[in-house]
Amino acid sequence: MAAEMVNPRSDSTSDSGEGAEGVTDGEPFDPAFALHRGGKMAVQATVPVRNRDDLSLAYTPGVAKVCSAIAEQPELVHDYTWKSQVVAVVTDGSAVLGLGDIGPEASLPVMEGKAILFKQFGGVDAVPIALDCRDVDEIVETVARFAPSFGGVNLEDISAPRCFEIERKLQERVDIPIFHDDQHGTAVVTLAALRNAAKLTNRALGQLRAVISGAGAAGVAIARILTEAGIGDVAVCDRKGVVSPDREDLTDVKRELAGFTNKAGLTGSLEAALDGADVFIGVSGGTVPQDAVAKMAPDAFIFAMANPNPEIHPDVAHRYASVVATGRSDFPNQINNVLAFPGIFAGALQVRASRITEGMKLAAAEALAAVVADELSADKVIPSPFDERVAPAVTAAVAAAARAEGVARR
Repeated sequence: MAAEMVNPRSDSTSDSGEGAEGVTDGEPFDPAFALHRGGKMAVQATVPVRNRDDLSLAYTPGVAKVCSAIAEQPELVHDYTWKSQVVAVVTDGSAVLGLGDIGPEASLPVMEGKAILFKQFGGVDAVPIALDCRDVDEIVETVARFAPSFGGVNLEDISAPRCFEIERKLQERVDIPIFHDDQHGTAVVTLAALRNAAKLTNRALGQLRAVISGAGAAGVAIARILTEAGIGDVAVCDRKGVVSPDREDLTDVKRELAGFTNKAGLTGSLEAALDGADVFIGVSGGTVPQDAVAKMAPDAFIFAMANPNPEIHPDVAHRYASVVATGRSDFPNQINNVLAFPGIFAGALQVRASRITEGMKLAAAEALAAVVADELSADKVIPSPFDERVAPAVTAAVAAAARAEGVARR
């Protein structure tokens, strides 16, 4: 809540720091501001510059030899620069972390956070870039122009439906992976958890009917990957109810969505769609009435992933579901994108992939599910973000899938 936030520096000319009583500039001490002061990351050299010889190799005249070699053989850029080890984390600040449209400057702490997660969990370097523009074509043009410096681009916190068009147009312009994590990272982790929930209850994905609350970036991507993985049926609901072909108010994205979902031909409200459903997946916020949850099929799965308040509180969900997952770290089965994007990019960069395909995403989900396949319980259908097995497993699976699909260049 903005009204309760502490001003980290009420006097812009003062930098008195934290006092002995845990007070900063006269305000109660807040550890979040203390951690963020000065930013959360920095650039560090990987070679020494201790003397004249070092300088002549790292910069002029030695660097000219490398530049000339790359000019003659452009693919050498991967070997002699950071290109194959670094991604750009790009946002316009229009749909940030549950905060909404807060603009590029205010989004920068989140992008820095994303960058350190890339490094911590995948060994991938990342650079946060917040763009002061909202036009789809301007964003595409801007990113395409700086793309030669990076091995991939992670689009982050860009509002729907522009995020779909930006990702598609940008991937058409450049030959490095473009990945909108709000869509695909969420989808990969959701599929992995759902695979294990089905395994735990001796069911196959093809036997399940799912209902997704939310037809934004995450909802659309989850519907796509579940369909690709062979879900029995999936219906997606927005604020007006089930996305179905008979509705005249659909955007182009939702019209396409209606074309490959909802085999049962459901219409009407989310609550009506939940009657007899095996799976609820929430990526929208709001609250689902308990009486609607009670009408779901026996041994249902409830993945209520809105933060900080799940659409169905776990205490309620457990009364009706055999497996419950949320987006929160203080409940079991956290659906956390950090389980996916570091390994996905590490695998793509490892083989110099030109894009991230649906097959690579499916491979990532399968590998992620397999990490805990022998340890399954109702409270463990997905690994912890701190499970050190996750990133290597996802990286290897994505790299192998890239080679199999012909998008790897080494």
